[in-house]
Amino acid sequence: MTHRILILGGTTEARQLAGKLAARADIALTLSLAGRTENPVAHGVPTRVGGFGGADGLAAYLRKTRIEVLVDATHPYAAKISANAAAAADEAGVPIVALRRPGWDPAEGDRWTLVDSVAGAVTALAAAPRRVFLALGRQEVAAFEAAPQHHYLIRSVDPVEPRLAVPAAAYLLARGPFREADERALLLEHRIDVVVSKNSGGEATYGKIAAARALGIEVVMIRRPTLPDVASAETVEALAAMVDHFLGPAAERGV
Repeated sequence: MTHRILILGGTTEARQLAGKLAARADIALTLSLAGRTENPVAHGVPTRVGGFGGADGLAAYLRKTRIEVLVDATHPYAAKISANAAAAADEAGVPIVALRRPGWDPAEGDRWTLVDSVAGAVTALAAAPRRVFLALGRQEVAAFEAAPQHHYLIRSVDPVEPRLAVPAAAYLLARGPFREADERALLLEHRIDVVVSKNSGGEATYGKIAAARALGIEVVMIRRPTLPDVASAETVEALAAMVDHFLGPAAERGV
């Protein structure tokens, strides 16, 4: 029997899980991407791009395509998508498992200012002009137009369009992972004195946090949103094992 699995992706772990499951002959896999990145990394599995039309639309898709397990492997800050996924799985009666990548914890020497939102990060920069590294998605940087006194360095996978309506901003196009040594060189080159970051977790983008610590630079850290309470795992291996668990009884019966 072929088991149908839908992975809601957009993370390195989603790509790794897709590769792991796609190698199995008993699984028909679809990877869904939100479409926010113009040139996503090739995944090598059947992929759909774009939204479903909220929780109801996703539930209808799950029923129509007879999905047996829904995997939420979206970014830790994709709270709306995760909420829709949990609601859709409940509505369609489909098991859901989620990736819950551990966040970063402050280490000795870190100078973190914790905020709850991007708007909170704008406020935390305060009135005096500063040189700010915005390590955020391009959807979020527009909020910093409210603080035009700062000089911004903005790094994104895709171009920021339109560019910020501020007097001083520089733009970098790059895709991680980013090494600590390179991040340190970047912070020094641009004379950065504060980094704005999400607590994404994982190793791919931790370099800027370690570099800021080594240089004594403040990090304005945006706390993670609250996510639905569903079955979850912290690693790709554990997530794959959970998928196996949900597929297990039918496989054992040979139906």
